[in-house]
Amino acid sequence: MDMDTLMQQAKELQDKVAAAQDLLAKTSVKGLAGAGDCIVEMSGKYDLLNLTINPAILTRGAADVAEIIKTAFNDAKAKADTTIDRIMGEATAGMPMPE
Repeated sequence: MDMDTLMQQAKELQDKVAAAQDLLAKTSVKGLAGAGDCIVEMSGKYDLLNLTINPAILTRGAADVAEIIKTAFNDAKAKADTTIDRIMGEATAGMPMPE
């Protein structure tokens, strides 16, 4: 493989990854806990976009509320991880790796 071909492939990969990162910044996922009592919305870059808490759970005590929020966050993060894997996988699919 000559250097020009390698450089062109690197540029194509760089462009596809940049586009994928832009898409991830615009993508949102929602994590739920407590049958929807807490909803964490985050971008595909793990930025917190919104946090919704049902006021009824606030009477449960700080530790329970914190646990519900953590559960919703972890659900959102798992969904973001799956989305990131899919989008970045599509961006790099079929790109030959240098030998």
